[in-house]
Amino acid sequence: MTVTETATTSRPPGSSAPAPSPAPTADPPYSPDSPDSPYESYVYAYPHKTAYRRRPDRPALRDLWATEPQDALSLYLHIPFCEVRCGFCNLFTRIGAPGEMTSAYLDALERQAMAVRDALHTDARFAAAAFGGGTPTFLSAAELARLCDIAELRMGAELRTVPLSVETSPSTATADRLGVLAERGATRISIGVQSFVEAEARAAVRPQRPAEVAAALDRIRESGVPVLNIDLIYGIDGQTERSWQRSLDTALGWRPEELYLYPLYVRPLTGLGRKDPTAPDPEWDAQRLRLYRYGRDHLRAAGYEQVSMRMFRRRDAATPTAGGADHACQTDGMIGLGCGARSYTSALHYSFDYAVGMTRIRSIIDAYLSRPAADFAHAEFGWEMTGDEARRRHLLQSVLQAEGMAVADYRARFGSSPADDFPAELARCAERGWLDNSAAPGLLRLSPEGLAHSDALGPMLFSPAVRSRMAAYDLK
Repeated sequence: MTVTETATTSRPPGSSAPAPSPAPTADPPYSPDSPDSPYESYVYAYPHKTAYRRRPDRPALRDLWATEPQDALSLYLHIPFCEVRCGFCNLFTRIGAPGEMTSAYLDALERQAMAVRDALHTDARFAAAAFGGGTPTFLSAAELARLCDIAELRMGAELRTVPLSVETSPSTATADRLGVLAERGATRISIGVQSFVEAEARAAVRPQRPAEVAAALDRIRESGVPVLNIDLIYGIDGQTERSWQRSLDTALGWRPEELYLYPLYVRPLTGLGRKDPTAPDPEWDAQRLRLYRYGRDHLRAAGYEQVSMRMFRRRDAATPTAGGADHACQTDGMIGLGCGARSYTSALHYSFDYAVGMTRIRSIIDAYLSRPAADFAHAEFGWEMTGDEARRRHLLQSVLQAEGMAVADYRARFGSSPADDFPAELARCAERGWLDNSAAPGLLRLSPEGLAHSDALGPMLFSPAVRSRMAAYDLK
């Protein structure tokens, strides 16, 4: 995803919520007296890497993967470089790559790929792939070709025969880069635009010109990659329903197969976070909730179906590709390569160290560049997935999707029901009207109001241990 990671609520510097406008649906209005903000945290993976800790035992990857199914693995390659860092971004990425750093990074990535592939079964197969970051297209066209070679020749992923999703930005979506990706089998390009209104982009510390964005989108369409996703953000300083509609309608002009609508978060150690204290703001919560509902209804009327709180898919689009679901990045059987990637087995989630502060990020990247191949054969940081944590994760993966979760599937996997395992949490959701009482028997599904409050409901399901570790983590 383009706009992800942990989040804490705060008001954009100098913002003032727009005057209330009539709600486009019968959704209940946001109440500033509500005990919880609708925007506690975006849950795109559970648990977050801030819950991981160093593994003194450094388990061997060969042992971790020995009993795991390997006939339909997912492959994720992480590129931790961007031309700029947006004001809202707390992704693991650095600005620029001096000297030959990108080449050195690909060297290290190749060493890691060989060590990881050696730990897998000889007949391991990949069913999906994704390049994320950072900005993968920060790499040159030749370097992107090498990245594809690493995935294909070192890992054995047949990119032209599996869904391949790649993230890009307006300034790096050049014709030569897109040409490489299209030729190597990319099926989905996701571009972070955030706003087509230049003043709003500046307010989000997202330097870009509308003409540059339009040219990039034209080039993506001309590349022939079948699925285009556009990311937009609501809740920006000065944003109103009218300016939000302008961004939505401008995006719809390219008929993207997918659109992601993200609420703005102001996070510590980011450009916006340095300018404003972190504090809940009921007026900003109300603004974001109002703009969410406006965007949701506008896209539905334009022929899009809602897949999750954030994701909307054009109803007449082809079958969605990998990367086209909020929970696709956290399924079991994920192999992550790169210093910001994480991997998932059924028993252990693991990665390298994580930070938001730029000094520490640079230190982690430098350490990755100098790693010998043998070091890549072990897990360094991780979180063990106990039975309780696996249940929480499965529920989060499923119930935050608009289609809901079949209780029978949960029972078949765990031998119990969500009501057995999480009675207090589900009762709290029911009291707030977040569960859909009209859902078919045996289906646990959120109501429209529950879906709107996904960023409050998701953290409600975090275990005390995960909450404690996340709170104690030093992001610097």
